[in-house]
Formats: sequence, C-alpha cells, structure tokens
Amino acid sequence: MSRIDRCQVLPLRRISAPQGNITPVESERDLPFSIERVYYLYDVPGGESRGGHAHYALQQLLVCVMGALDVLIDDGCHRRTVRLDRAHQGLYVCPMIWRELHNFSSGAICLVLASEVYRESDYIRDYGEFQRLAGDGGA
Repeated sequence: MSRIDRCQVLPLRRISAPQGNITPVESERDLPFSIERVYYLYDVPGGESRGGHAHYALQQLLVCVMGALDVLIDDGCHRRTVRLDRAHQGLYVCPMIWRELHNFSSGAICLVLASEVYRESDYIRDYGEFQRLAGDGGA
C-alpha cells in the first residue's frame, strides 16, 4: 500500500437536532492519534494557497468547517486532490505526505487537528528534498 492510500476521508459523528448539528471529535476514538494542537485557517484571499510542505512525523485531520477547499496530497510517486466541503468529514494526512490547500471558497474555514505541537524541524518545505526523502522510503 502506498503512503497516499493511508490518507483517507474520515466520516465524523454528526448529532442532529432541530436547533442545529454538532460534530464531536475525540482523540483516539475518532482519530488514529491523540490531538496535541488545534489551529484553523481562515480569511485566505482568493487565488492563494496554503500548505506547500510535508512533515516527517506529524499526523493531521483537516476539516473544512465552513465553505470548501481542495487539498492536493502527494507521496512522491502518486498524487490526488480531495475536495473538502462537509463539516462532518475530515481528511486524515499521515506523515511524509506533501500537502497543498487550494481553491478556498469565500469565507472558508479549515480546522486542523494535529498529533504534535509545532516543531519547525518536523517540516519539509522544499519539494525536491521531499521527493528525495520519499524516494528513500521516507525519513
């Protein structure tokens, strides 16, 4: 199985009520990792992209809680684009996957649940270096 096949859209629980919906997300119940960091992307200007990097060890769940966006995922050999447009689904991104977020709709908000706190040393920001490392089977 290629690394990119490990990246899956995960359904999240949705509790519906006349007053509105709620989607709870719990570490190690709804995710294959413990949540150590939460952040969100918003007010992304039209035509701009986010991401453009990979991680040695970090795992993430990307959830577009409002609006829509596209996520390009790439394991160095295979690539695909996943559309996120439902608040009750998230894209699991495993380590050593290059990701680029594009085509943010107006008002889009992307929630990111991460397995580790921020460490600059975990980032691979050069695509050529990522391809070299991915070709070696990852770091």
